[in-house]
Amino acid sequence: MKIELQADERLDMLYRDEVQIIQSHSVFSFSLDAVLLAHFANPRNGGRGRIVDLGTGNGAIPLFMAHKVTGQIIGIEIQPRLADMAQRSVQFNELEDKIKIINTDMRDVFDYIKPGSVETVVSNPPYFEATEKSHKNPNQHYAIARHEIKADLNLVSHTAKKLLKSGGHFFMVHRPDRLFEILDALRANNLIPKRIQFVYPKVGKEANIVLIESIKNGKLTGAQILPPIITHHDNDEYRDEVWAIYEGRA
Repeated sequence: MKIELQADERLDMLYRDEVQIIQSHSVFSFSLDAVLLAHFANPRNGGRGRIVDLGTGNGAIPLFMAHKVTGQIIGIEIQPRLADMAQRSVQFNELEDKIKIINTDMRDVFDYIKPGSVETVVSNPPYFEATEKSHKNPNQHYAIARHEIKADLNLVSHTAKKLLKSGGHFFMVHRPDRLFEILDALRANNLIPKRIQFVYPKVGKEANIVLIESIKNGKLTGAQILPPIITHHDNDEYRDEVWAIYEGRA
């Protein structure tokens, strides 16, 4: 399908060079965090149920996950420009039967999706608290993607809880320095952490990414701390295991 690109847009390859995504330097592009989350998330029931991506951006996570699910993936994105890019990427890859993009505020998601009807929720939310400086950022695409201007931990966790069926799974990627806040927000919404995996940029460095899987109404026992992921060699090149994840071979 022929898709028109805007002047500042480009096509990047995803997943074994079988999927392409529209990106732009003018708006926030996906990062390794999204790749790792899409790999970490294991949809319930073999991926036959409905999956919702809260804050989908330009649709990277649904596009990465499309090959391993049979159910529908719904991406929720508040920014019209990013939602449009995501929708055009879906059309370009002829995945309209599997991925739906909705341009709406997270608070209004239940106008489109019935509460308690979703098997799996994933989210790569804004990492940083909103500040006066972030509100004044001249590039609001970056400000909203990086800072909790439109959605914070509590809103994301509460929305995931309401979307999920009892026993449904919520997968999130975030920053380790906010781990206690993350766990508090999850527990306050009866999302019980079950798997946690820390990601390190290099050997000997502090973790800079944390992946968390929680279960709605899950038991308080049985949490796992998974082996770490180290992303780069000392020469700043990706390690083989990260390339395998990025290219869909893992």
